[in-house]
This record gives sequence, C-alpha cells and structure tokens, in this order.
Amino acid sequence: MYKSTKFIFVTGGVLSSLGKGLSAACIGALMECRGLTVTLLKMDPYINVDPGTMNPFQHGEVFVTDDGAETDLDLGHYERFTHAVLRQKNNFTTGQIYDAVIQKERRGQYLGETVQVIPHITDEIKTKIRSLANGVDVAIVEVGGTVGDIESLPFLEAIRQLRADLGPQNVLYVHLTLLPFIKASGEVKTKPTQHSVKALREVGIQPDILICRTEKKITRDIKEKIALFCNVRPEEVIAAEDVTCIYELPLKFHDEGLDQKVVELLNIWTRAPRLDGWSSFIDAVNSLHNSITIGIVGKYVNLQESYKSLNEALFAGGVKNGAKVTLKFIDSELLSEETLSSEFSDVDGILVPGGFGSRGIEGKIRAVGFARENKIPFFGICLGMQIAVVEFSRNVCGLTGANSTEFNPDTPYPIIHLMDEQRSVTDKGGTMRLGAYECVIPEGTECHKIYGATLIEERHRHRYEFNPEFRSILEEKGLKAGGLSPDGKLVEMVEYSDHPWFIGCQFHPEFKSKPMESHPLFASYIKACLNFKLKKYQENKTKSLG
Repeated sequence: MYKSTKFIFVTGGVLSSLGKGLSAACIGALMECRGLTVTLLKMDPYINVDPGTMNPFQHGEVFVTDDGAETDLDLGHYERFTHAVLRQKNNFTTGQIYDAVIQKERRGQYLGETVQVIPHITDEIKTKIRSLANGVDVAIVEVGGTVGDIESLPFLEAIRQLRADLGPQNVLYVHLTLLPFIKASGEVKTKPTQHSVKALREVGIQPDILICRTEKKITRDIKEKIALFCNVRPEEVIAAEDVTCIYELPLKFHDEGLDQKVVELLNIWTRAPRLDGWSSFIDAVNSLHNSITIGIVGKYVNLQESYKSLNEALFAGGVKNGAKVTLKFIDSELLSEETLSSEFSDVDGILVPGGFGSRGIEGKIRAVGFARENKIPFFGICLGMQIAVVEFSRNVCGLTGANSTEFNPDTPYPIIHLMDEQRSVTDKGGTMRLGAYECVIPEGTECHKIYGATLIEERHRHRYEFNPEFRSILEEKGLKAGGLSPDGKLVEMVEYSDHPWFIGCQFHPEFKSKPMESHPLFASYIKACLNFKLKKYQENKTKSLG
C-alpha cells in the first residue's frame, strides 16, 4: 500500500522561520492543481506532547483540527492552501514518539531488547509517516527545526532510511535555505546555502530540490553556482523571492518550474496544472478598492503569529468584500478609560480574540463596552464572546461584579463558569473541549441570516462556557442566543439586537476559513465594518457642510 504514495520531505536550513510550512503548503496546492490528492504532516522536534500548553509568545498559534488535535500553526497553512482535512496523525512531536516507544517497552513489546534511538525511535517515526499513505497520491512531510539542530536528528535519520525502504522513485527531498543579501557589497551570498546542504549531506541526505529564500531576484549565474556546489542541477534551484501576499507563492513556484520538477523526479503522470483559481484570487487581491481598519484587542499582540489563522481569515473576508484590511493590534493590558477614544478613533471594527488567563481582561471588557455604546461592529471569538457577556451583564443588566469564574472564583454573578465535564479534570494538556461540535442556529436570528443554515459545525478550544442560569436575564435586555448545542444546554453564539453587528461565538471560526472560501462570519463582519466606515464618512461630511 505504501508504494502507491509518493513522499516529499521538506527540510530547512540556515535559520528558523524561513517558511518551510508555507513551502510545503504550496507544493500541496500545486499537486492538487495537477489533479493529485495530497495529505501533509508536520514533525516537531520539541519534547512537548503537543503545543497546547505552550506560551503563544514561544510557539505562536495553536491550530485545532476537527478531531480535536492541538497542533502546530503550519497545519493552518496546509488546510488553507489545500483541500486536505487534517487530523491528529498529521502532526506529531518528539514527545509523542518517545512516549509511544516507552509505553511499548513497558508492555514488553521489544522482548528484552536494548531500546535505542536507532532502530526503535526511528522505526516509530517511520511507522507514523507511512501511516499517511492511505490512498493519497502525495504525502508532504515537513521536518520541524533547522538542519544541524541536535533534536531533529532522529527525524532526519528516519527520512534518510525511508528512501531505501520505499525506493528512490517514491521519495523526494526538498531543502529550504536562505540567500542573504549583503547591502554593503550589494551581493546575494550563497555560502549559507552551501553549508546548509553540506550539513544535510553529512547525515546522509542529498536534497533533490533547493528552494532559496531571497529578498532579491537571483540570476541564472547564482543558480548555476549553487547547483555546482550543492550537487543539483540549475533547474532544481528554485527562487523564493519575497512576496507581498503569501497566496502569490503557488504561482511564483509554478513560474519557477517547481511542480514540473517534482512530478518529473517522482515519475508521476498528471494533467496540466490548472491555476485559474489562484490567479483569479491574486487578481482580486491586487484590485481591492476599499480599505478598513480592525482593532484587535488582546494580550499576545507583540507576536502576530499568535493570531495567524485569525489574521488570514480577516484578510480573506476583506478580499471577499473588495477591501484591504489593516490590523491594529491593541494591548489590552494598556487599555484604560482615558485611552479608549484615542485607541479606537481610527478603527472601523473591534475584535476580541481567544486567550487564557486574567491578564488584560479589564481592558478587553472596556473595549467591548466602547464598541457596544458607539455602535462599532464587534466580533468576539471564544474568550472574546465570554468577555462580551460579562460586559453586558455588568453594564446593561446591572449585575455589578459579574465575571468568569476563571478570573474570579468568588464572583457574585458567575456569568461564565467551568463546564460540568471539566470540574474533575486536573491535567492541562489535551483536556479542553476540543475539535468540531455541532451548533443549532435558530431561524430569525442574525446568525441564521449569515450562515443560511440551521445546523453548522465549528471547532472549539475552551474549558469555560456561558452559564445558562443567566440566559433569560440577558435575553430580556437584548443579548440573545444566536447558536446552541444540539441539546440546548450550551450557548455557542450570542448576538445583540440593538446594534448594527455585535456577535460573539464560543468556537474558533478562523480555523475553517480559506483564502478563496471566506468564512461567512468574517465575510459578514468585514461588510459591516465597511458600512460603518461609510456611515461615519457621510456623517462627517454632513457636519462639515453644516
């Protein structure tokens, strides 16, 4: 069964954050454009079992799959660029590998053998990789970390062995490197790429294709030089010049001949590539005729990777509405009553995203109140919905001191409380309400108008929920349930009737948004922000004429 699937392994050298995930996603997109089916895998070399308990400042966003896996943010790229639906098996870590091997040793499965990195750890890695070969044409595997790091060596050894196991015609190595431009000399330097390939060859892997990240256009002479020293042909050196929009990359890589070279080296017959969808999308991006600014109020604003899927969902919603979306990140810890007006003077919408912990909560509550009182389009996601409910309870319903028990266990009005099934949970990792759950949307609500459906499915990542004991109090004042769990016990969405656009959702809609398939909530939100901006312009024009 394994021989029918071709494997592409993507490694990276010189330094981190070069774009291995995007490169893998683009290869997947190009293979799909040729009529092939793909799946993708990210192997992370850290010891954590998953990124679920890691600080977003260190790791960036945690992406959640339908089956509840807390995964690396690169899986978000994979799903946005391809039609692959990813699951638990599409991301694993060193921690998972060692845990599996140790559990087998404890059960006596190694029959008294000395358990070692080779073959036991590498065999476990290979087994997980080969499990991807389930009827797909191409499996693209990204090796996390940087070549030369000690922690990624078992992964590199495993993929080295797989070429011998599966045959050279079924395995392709793609290596991403950096070509730095030295301003003082005005030159693009190839030495870091040469050394990176040398380090890869030292562990037994000769790359078949090099993707060279560069901020300057590289000439044929440079490609020939890299080819000579890295033992590849010039046409196997792919330029990855910086782009203004990441969704240009499939087209750029196609122009460089990447997809053609991949299918040649893997000996795959495919149809001619059909890139019309990507071309049309980029044409739309380049012809945006409106612009809006969204104020994102959070505490991870110093690392935008913490909100990667959110940023991309807003971008896609903007393109859907012909608008460029500028994101203004506002630190909720620094937001006071005195600074509200100045911070939000230039925004056309306010959004409070997900998060954990009490830091910056009062600033978020102030932001919600400002949006509600000034009729600014408001979108609350996960914690953002909970904050909206707390603010409304305090300032509209008169429930002074209302709060979430996450932030104040002794609050007199526990508007947000711990879910019943979470009360006995002690472990932190992988124990939240995770993955896709159904949500029933009542007819006649704004949410029903947006979705055009009464039953949807969205991805969750939380422990706390709206306390149903307070539902009637809030609904009497206008904050209604826009979505419920199928049993009617959990409020999954709220909407405020006395407002042009005020919606909160307990789930994370950004995880299901794609560039060419904007999520309906984001498309509707951006449209509301455009309307708000137009109304504000007309009011200011009327004032100036008066």
